[in-house]
Amino acid sequence: MGLLNSKHPQTKQARILLLGLDSAGKSTLLYKLKLAEDVATSPTIGFNVEMLELERSLSLTVWDVGGQEKMRTIWGCYCENTDGLVYVVDSTDKQRLEDSRRQFEHILKNEHIKSAPVVLLANKQDVPGALTVEDITRMFNVKKLCSDRNWYVQPCCAITGDGLAQGFRKLTEFVKSHMKSRGDTGILQEELRL
Repeated sequence: MGLLNSKHPQTKQARILLLGLDSAGKSTLLYKLKLAEDVATSPTIGFNVEMLELERSLSLTVWDVGGQEKMRTIWGCYCENTDGLVYVVDSTDKQRLEDSRRQFEHILKNEHIKSAPVVLLANKQDVPGALTVEDITRMFNVKKLCSDRNWYVQPCCAITGDGLAQGFRKLTEFVKSHMKSRGDTGILQEELRL
């Protein structure tokens, strides 16, 4: 895992929104990807912004927005110019699963991300009794809610890093396709040169 250290002059920028209820593991997984090590996190008040360069042609600016109830009311303010959504679900928090599903459904209705690709991360898969990807996909009605966009559900564990690289690779693939469909062909031209 980890990041590429070289800065490539033709690297495109993509804005990624990282959402989910508080304690879902958003900041933990972000810093696991960014630093490739364990980082003690505390509840995010406001937001964190980190740059991830997982491949040369695309740099992801990830906006990790707090998931407390008060913060959820302003999630929509972060949607403008968003190229992709990563929604994190605590697969063990069965009591708040319906609340998480409602928030997921609500944010997908935001006009600024109506066609943006979605990767849903089913976090905490290391905990016995965690819901499976199939359970999360069904409970969150992802096939129906995301029928108009690229989507993927990835099992993961933010603490160990399992599944994070795969989820973000899929996101990168979707974001490139999304940017191309909007007319941003610079990414594809650069890939042809590599």
